[in-house]
Amino acid sequence: MLIFQDKLPTSQRAEIINKLNSVAANLGIDVNWLMAVINFESAGTFSPSIQNKYSGATGLIQFMPSTAKSLGTSVEALKYMDFLTQLNYVEKYYRPYRGKIKSFVDLYLATFFPVAMGKPDNFVIQTSKISPEVIAKQNPVFDLDKNNSVTVGEIKKVILAKVPADYLKYIISKPGTIALGGALLLIAGFFLRFIN
Repeated sequence: MLIFQDKLPTSQRAEIINKLNSVAANLGIDVNWLMAVINFESAGTFSPSIQNKYSGATGLIQFMPSTAKSLGTSVEALKYMDFLTQLNYVEKYYRPYRGKIKSFVDLYLATFFPVAMGKPDNFVIQTSKISPEVIAKQNPVFDLDKNNSVTVGEIKKVILAKVPADYLKYIISKPGTIALGGALLLIAGFFLRFIN
């Protein structure tokens, strides 16, 4: 079962599914993790042209302008690519993290803020050049407690809450295999014990 496949463009759906499976296999990840990240990052549109009005991030996994440049393209070029073409850049982006991504949350953190992979829930998202306040302003959905900072724990809560309950079993393979924290994971783990 490929989650969210009904959101893929119908004209290229079979080709896109094949390409998604290929990208996931090349990266050593579950294709459903990738689908859940694309669903979240594209605000459920699966549109390669969607753009964040705060940061200029663009596309299926919301490439930042500097990230696009490091991949040999631009957000302007990404915006005009079709889904299949942009998937090449999705794979290129994740390639350095191959072997390090062990869960859906890891894949999301590799997308949003790679340094946060493996960090505790109280880790505050920031860099020496970008303050927690700027990150919170550009990503208000993650600032759950409205304290002008974003933590790994807040990110986990938000991204898991955006996955429909029926799909959780496809992104969390076995209870207890990934450390996510929060009540949602406990509920998902309890549920999965009875269906596996």
